[in-house]
Amino acid sequence: MDLFQHLGWYYVLMINILAFSVYGADKGKARRNHWRISEKTLIGLAVIGGSIGALLGMYVFRHKTQKRKFTVGIPCILVLQAAVGLFLFFYI
Repeated sequence: MDLFQHLGWYYVLMINILAFSVYGADKGKARRNHWRISEKTLIGLAVIGGSIGALLGMYVFRHKTQKRKFTVGIPCILVLQAAVGLFLFFYI
């Protein structure tokens, strides 16, 4: 693996840890009736590579599991990212 690939894996790991943590933090804020993290931010984290962390955060923390844009949208983002990742792995 070259440096670019190592940095890519590091980025994916870190953004997924961040997404998972943010979903947990938002769930905690919801329970305490505090200022919340916007849905735009939560979905945005999935879009920029944190879809696995977002999906895990949704189900581990039972957060946003009643909202269709999350229960359908996050898995769709994950499938799209997996397809792009496989394409890049095999063809580039």
